[in-house]
Amino acid sequence: GWQGSMKSGSLSYILSCNRLPVQLMSQVRVYTSNGQKKDLGSEDTNGSTPEETLHKVGTGRQDTTNAGQKQSFLKEPIQVKVKAVLKKREYGPKYTQNNFITGVRAINEFCLKSSDLDQLRKIKRRSPHDDTETFTVYLRSDVEAKSLEVWGSPEALARERKRRKEAEIKYRENLFRNQRLLWEYKEFFGNTKPRSSAAAMFFKGPGKVVMVAICINGLNFFFKLLAWVYTGSASMFSEAIHSLADTCNQALLALGISQSARTPDPSHPYGFTNMRYIASLISGVGIFMMGAGLSWYHGIIGLLHPHPIESLLWAYCILAGSLVSEGATLLVAINEIRRSARAKGLSFYQYVVQSRDPSTNVVLLEDAAAVLSVAVAATCMGLTSLTGNPYYDSVGSLGVGTLLGTVSAFLIYTNTEALLGRSIQPEQLQRLTELLESDPVVRAIHDVKATDMGMSKVRFKAEVDFDGRVVTRSYLEKQDIEQLLQEIQQVKTLEELEAFMLKHGENIIDTLGAEVDRLEKDLKQRNPDVRHVDLEIL
Repeated sequence: GWQGSMKSGSLSYILSCNRLPVQLMSQVRVYTSNGQKKDLGSEDTNGSTPEETLHKVGTGRQDTTNAGQKQSFLKEPIQVKVKAVLKKREYGPKYTQNNFITGVRAINEFCLKSSDLDQLRKIKRRSPHDDTETFTVYLRSDVEAKSLEVWGSPEALARERKRRKEAEIKYRENLFRNQRLLWEYKEFFGNTKPRSSAAAMFFKGPGKVVMVAICINGLNFFFKLLAWVYTGSASMFSEAIHSLADTCNQALLALGISQSARTPDPSHPYGFTNMRYIASLISGVGIFMMGAGLSWYHGIIGLLHPHPIESLLWAYCILAGSLVSEGATLLVAINEIRRSARAKGLSFYQYVVQSRDPSTNVVLLEDAAAVLSVAVAATCMGLTSLTGNPYYDSVGSLGVGTLLGTVSAFLIYTNTEALLGRSIQPEQLQRLTELLESDPVVRAIHDVKATDMGMSKVRFKAEVDFDGRVVTRSYLEKQDIEQLLQEIQQVKTLEELEAFMLKHGENIIDTLGAEVDRLEKDLKQRNPDVRHVDLEIL
């Protein structure tokens, strides 16, 4: 066993032992966060202190045999230095006294007016928005005190909140009656973001392809329907149904394109770009149900109940015209996809398989299937006219249905994958991670996720381990070092030390936030596809 008397100033700590003597001192000084110190008292060896109790238990019967050794060791106690620490401050489960709140939230949540906020302290903070560097916030405690001053009591404030909530619900129910008021509000305050013109979207890019396809397929459906009524051909009926399905689906695509241009709102903060994939998915289901299903049905009926076919001359003429029109639409879609794929640095095949532009993909596949189905229908009708056997015509209807089913299955698969949120290409993800890791402020990145949100929009998320030394040096480079040294030399008490550390600690945290904003901005500038960046600090 061993025993020592540990002492720092007026602080001693005693351990009992059966061989070594002991020095009993129990004066303890405790420092609090406000710099006060408390003496817990001093007692001699005759008092009933914890040190004496430990001493009695540890020494016991050996006191009489080791009396001589005690005298020698009392002269040389063991000296140990102990750090003085601040008393831990308890904040409780909910602490909002130091929270900041924006003016809009203060007005909405605490039922205040803008004139009420003029009397409060205004604090400039770093803005979370890209278009502004700083913005004004208020202390939540000041806003709460002001709301109680205005409304008199928490109960009155709660009643006002309830009243405004009911008024908001009533307003939403009568939204169509207030369209004029909303229009005047937008005219007075102006739109914060420019909105895309829905009409202009249909004169270029995918919108132009879809509108051309709607017009051509609508005409094809009308003439094919007349040919089927005149000839009674099952293959011609399948072609008419195919053109009708294409027209309806492409109208659905046009609706998806117009909806995807809507401005993001609080209910949909990431916008409506996925509406194109949703419209394409519904289009694929429509092709399968309406196009393939009816073609198979009519082909099976023709096999079970064959009937002679009238003159096919008009049918051949309409099929030839349909082949030319569908081919023209197919060329428009191919040229649009080539142009878009070249701009993205992808091959034609990669662009189609990855469903980068779902609307153009649907037009491409539908028109490709239309050209092939015209060839199948013409071949089967020709065999029927040569042999007089109507079964060839029914087989042609089944072939067209199978072709439409294959196209619809591909569309359903690719658009479902896009809606599920697939990852971006490994090469692009590697470029993003290398850009982050090459920055001196970053030590390592973990849990990297980059999701393709559709229509060339990527959301990037990563856990970042920042180098605190580099961040602190970045803060110090913007400070007057000599003035900072003078502040350090003027620190004499615990209160001054705490105030110094809190001041510069908050500034260093703000510097870390600025570094995060800088990294996010660099990622977006060097990779235009990255629209949303979430960097979480480890």
